[in-house]
Amino acid sequence: MTLLHNPVIRGFAPDPSMVRVGDWYYVATSSFEWFPTIPLHRSRDLAHWEYAGHVEGAVPGDSLAGVPDSGGIWAPSLSWDGERFWVVYSIVRSVGTPYFDTDTYVATATEAAGEWTAPRRIASHGFDPALFHDGGRLWLLNLQNDHRPGGRRFAGIVLTELDRETLAPVGDTHLLLQHERLVEGPKLVHKDGWYHLVLAEGGTGFEHGVLVARSREITGPYELDSQPLLTSRDDPSLPLQKAGHGELVQLPDGSWVLSHLTARPLNTPNGPRCPLGRETAIQAVTWDAEGWPRLRHGGPHPSIEVDVSTHPRSSEQPAPSADPLGWPWSTLRAAPDPSWADAAARPGWIRLRGRHGPESWWAHSLLAQRITEHRAEAQVTVEARPTTFTQAAGLVLWYNTESYLALDLTWAEPEGEEQRGQQWRDRGGRTVLSLVERDEGSTRQVAVVDVPTESAFTIGVTVEDGVARFWSLGAHGVRTPVGPELDFTRLSDDHGSKLRFTGAMAGIHAVDLVGAAFTADFTGFRLSCG
Repeated sequence: MTLLHNPVIRGFAPDPSMVRVGDWYYVATSSFEWFPTIPLHRSRDLAHWEYAGHVEGAVPGDSLAGVPDSGGIWAPSLSWDGERFWVVYSIVRSVGTPYFDTDTYVATATEAAGEWTAPRRIASHGFDPALFHDGGRLWLLNLQNDHRPGGRRFAGIVLTELDRETLAPVGDTHLLLQHERLVEGPKLVHKDGWYHLVLAEGGTGFEHGVLVARSREITGPYELDSQPLLTSRDDPSLPLQKAGHGELVQLPDGSWVLSHLTARPLNTPNGPRCPLGRETAIQAVTWDAEGWPRLRHGGPHPSIEVDVSTHPRSSEQPAPSADPLGWPWSTLRAAPDPSWADAAARPGWIRLRGRHGPESWWAHSLLAQRITEHRAEAQVTVEARPTTFTQAAGLVLWYNTESYLALDLTWAEPEGEEQRGQQWRDRGGRTVLSLVERDEGSTRQVAVVDVPTESAFTIGVTVEDGVARFWSLGAHGVRTPVGPELDFTRLSDDHGSKLRFTGAMAGIHAVDLVGAAFTADFTGFRLSCG
């Protein structure tokens, strides 16, 4: 037996889709507007997970430029047909509208970390697609979206058979189930003559859950279980909240587990917030006398510690990435490109060329890594010489274009002079550290500190108890605070008025709004969590 500790994949790893292939378990998670697209993790024991690559080329044209925050790739579904991996996913191009404007794609690979086929577009009924392989036949499950005024926006779960070679629809689309609560994220399992339809219920926030329906025929009709398989919505004191979006997987010894998303909230004066985003967890499952799946420990609540019957952890260690800009780095809306992110220009450094500002959906020069624990610290050494207020580079705590904290090296007018564009440039100006807080519709500069420009210097941030404290490193390693304490919990799904689905990141960025030529060099980036 192996004891796992949930979440097993920590920090911004939502909508897990898990499959077993031989002795390995693989999980695909949502990437939204971030690259690499569709991160993949693998494990032998379900407790210790390692990055196993991603679905490269998942976005036609390799660009999500213009896609809004929390758009992009939603809820990929990973499957195995005995010979190759399949992944199906939707690219959502409109968030917060009735249409969603989804494009649904399928790609395949013989190895998860290998080369994936070019994505092929298939029927796009709505987001959260899944594939089910059944006796040589291929079925597409999907949420049906009804955009019409007065319609049911989430209009039930539909099923369409696809031709395995052409991926064209075969026959009619079948409506499997509608429910008074929102159901999405459909997955199918065939066991003991029953088709079990596993559903995400109630949305992806604190009301989330997993519900199961079943039928003797794949096309229905489906009867709903009288109780949820998993939820934490009835007990706000549970350490694992938002439990939902599940998938059942059978282990080699015949036992079962459920992969699902969850979140670890911080209590704040504004209610619980989960800045780490939604994460991946696993529960042990048994089947009751009537043939319904149940959590092995009883009840519907997620457990932190779970015993599973798996192989011992492999002694093999994954090879470190040969790419200094590879995982765990992530980038917005496109993969890193040497034209703006160069690890070869100066050995041991990363050179970023400034492009759009941090609120751009198009070309923001940002490299970031996931924050995985509520206590974290990030620091980096930066060298740059901005000559205008339109140039900046530094350290960011990032959620999206409307929620971030940035400590940037930039240019400002001489102290005491009015801020009126570039008229003071001939009189020298000064180099400063500028601490900026962006929160939906409002941006404020909370601190300005003069700094020397003769050499590189180190800046950092410490996050603890939901508070972010920025600092610079002075002589003899002394940390000097920059600005006041700031609310880190605003960088979460649970703050603001718009839909949010990702998680907080720490990283480096550069901006040059006029010439797109200003560069900044960074070295020694370190993010420690826990």
